[in-house]
Amino acid sequence: MPLLTHPVRAYLRHLRHASNRHDVHSPFVFALVENVLRKHTPRAEFADIEALRSALRNDKRVISVTDFGAGSRLGNGLQRSVASIARNALKPRLQAEMLARLVVYFKPATVLELGTSLGITTLYLARAAATSRIHTVEGCPAIAAIAKENFNAIGIRNITSHVGPFAEQLPRVLATLERLDFTFIDGHHAKAPTLDYFDQCLAKAHNDTVFIFDDIHWSEGMEEAWAAIKAHPKVTVTIDLFHFGIVFLRKEQQREHFVLRY
Repeated sequence: MPLLTHPVRAYLRHLRHASNRHDVHSPFVFALVENVLRKHTPRAEFADIEALRSALRNDKRVISVTDFGAGSRLGNGLQRSVASIARNALKPRLQAEMLARLVVYFKPATVLELGTSLGITTLYLARAAATSRIHTVEGCPAIAAIAKENFNAIGIRNITSHVGPFAEQLPRVLATLERLDFTFIDGHHAKAPTLDYFDQCLAKAHNDTVFIFDDIHWSEGMEEAWAAIKAHPKVTVTIDLFHFGIVFLRKEQQREHFVLRY
């Protein structure tokens, strides 16, 4: 019998320990579960973006991939088709819809995304936060160029794209912002950089800032990063949804950590 991969083992652990909404006694978290996590988004709302996803999955253009993260599923410095990137790196529709619902629910004025990829999730965030400004950072110039094509194709104008390694671009972006309302960290899946990006973003965070961390169970290092984030003195509430970890800094909340299936 083949050995289970770390994400599979982690998912089985998640299923054993996760609670449902009936076990949530925090009114704030229960409302989030009922109004966001358990809601469904009408397909028509993002039909044009999903049509673009389908086109990308069949896009035979070949580009040179430069990855500054850890453990890339795509490789580094390799020639890859846009189709292979779309099939392996894009967030599934249901996850992108959930992120969009979170943005609608919390109404952030400023959204930061680390990890643009081909821009599908960025478009979901930007459509959901139509009056907000979306700042998105992508390390690979070739991938960022295609993402910009996609932004233009959909006609969404509230996205500012930043290209280059997160370590270089994040301080520059943060220096231009008064505050961060919503941050989605989806890239460089390793413990040390994840914690570094979190610490940098905290300097512009406030009581109602929402942090979303992608792939918190991707590796032992990411699980260690998630544990350190939960233990941070500024963090009061966390929600482990397996694929995503949601973090709140709300001082009025009792310190609680939830592992949920929904």
